[in-house]
Amino acid sequence: MTNVVLGKTGISVNKNGFGALPIQRISPEAAVRLLRRAHAGGMNFFDTARAYSDSEKKLGLAFGGQWEGIVLATKTGATTPEGLWADLNASLAALQRNYIDIYQLHNPAFCPKPGDGSGLYEALLEAKAAGKIRHIGITNHRLAVAQEAIDSGLYETLQFPFSYLSTEKELSLVHACREADMGFIAMKALAGGLINNSGAAYAWQGQFENVLPIWGIQHEWELDSFLPFVQNPPAMTEEFQAIIEKDRKDLAGQFCRGCGYCLPCPAGIRINDCARMALMRRRAPSAHWYTEEWIENMRAIENCLHCGSCMKKCPYGLDVPTLLQQNLADYLEGLAAGENR
Repeated sequence: MTNVVLGKTGISVNKNGFGALPIQRISPEAAVRLLRRAHAGGMNFFDTARAYSDSEKKLGLAFGGQWEGIVLATKTGATTPEGLWADLNASLAALQRNYIDIYQLHNPAFCPKPGDGSGLYEALLEAKAAGKIRHIGITNHRLAVAQEAIDSGLYETLQFPFSYLSTEKELSLVHACREADMGFIAMKALAGGLINNSGAAYAWQGQFENVLPIWGIQHEWELDSFLPFVQNPPAMTEEFQAIIEKDRKDLAGQFCRGCGYCLPCPAGIRINDCARMALMRRRAPSAHWYTEEWIENMRAIENCLHCGSCMKKCPYGLDVPTLLQQNLADYLEGLAAGENR
């Protein structure tokens, strides 16, 4: 059994976190069964968010009144203190809890700090003083914001995309968090579903003692692939290394982190969302992505000027126009198949 200590929080959890975004797609009964099986099997860190529709409510149904031994992290995308308090109270009610272990700002466009005028960090401190949250964290997709959060010393945990498709830029954040005694939570540890070998994914993450990977789990078979690692964590082997090298060669150019550095687009394309559409449709109820607004957003890809601006600005070197076209083709196939119903 391998545990991870989340930096200065002192929280120690199994190196097998449960990412509760995908349980939006299953029934409450199936979600409760899956969550309870995960905990009974040794998973004791669960991550969700106010933005994940009914995910928090399903966690509350599974564990309400029986949270002992479970570390719970959730998030708020609020941009005002009033919105933060509304989110926090709604989360506590849905989760059937009196406090949140790690309360995270959900992918803010900047690093909130005391005195910056937003009031967000002050609201977090008030919530902590009131006993409604224990630790303050931040999640992000932007390298610069993440680094600023680390340097600020204000946050106890950072959640950032990190998988074996990551680059040296993401790896530098892991090292910086270790030096700052800041917990590092690896979102998209399976690169949004591109990685399909759980053993290789775990073994690679296992090389970083300060990293807690969270696996997005929706199906029983997905849970079954990770539960054995609680007691028998796989180590890196030549076979796993070969799989990783092949995936890096084949898949790295398909993984958009959604950081938004490519924006604005001269053609008005929401690149950071549209380039991830194939992944997002498979992580949340697909009908959500087939509203008139989103059909229009995706159709905007047809107006791509092929100017190269997005490719020049992408910090990960992606062939953005090709990725957009692939996502549009996949999206239109889904529309024709009736996924909007």
